Amino acid sequence: MQERFETFTVLINRISRNIRKIKNQEMAEYNLRSAHVSCIYYIYTLGGATATDLCERCEEDKATISRALDYLDESGYINRERDSVKRYKTPILLTEKGVEVGKKIADKINNLLDRVSDGLTEKQRVDFYRSLSVISDCLEKFVI
Repeated sequence: MQERFETFTVLINRISRNIRKIKNQEMAEYNLRSAHVSCIYYIYTLGGATATDLCERCEEDKATISRALDYLDESGYINRERDSVKRYKTPILLTEKGVEVGKKIADKINNLLDRVSDGLTEKQRVDFYRSLSVISDCLEKFVI
């Protein structure tokens, strides 16, 4: 039982750490970090988003998303309405610079997903994601 726990937690942590490292390495030329990459990716693929949307999609807290959006705004990647009273409900769109980087991010993600799925059949991939979803949902029940 202990070996099963160690294998599970070590592999999940290794995957998460490698994803974060890849995001940081691939986007270093743009001075973007992992949270920035996720925000741009979701704004790009959704055609716009709110901070609330990004918290849910990125599985990050409000403070992390807020800091990421402030950086992206200051760096010219996004546009936000300034008049909105509810900042987390304000629509966020990519600038031309943001769209250019968003396309590069989406292309890199798609390429990476294709490469890491090379050793899996389509059925194995679907089963794997289904299994991860079941595990995630079960773990969610234990979080207060």
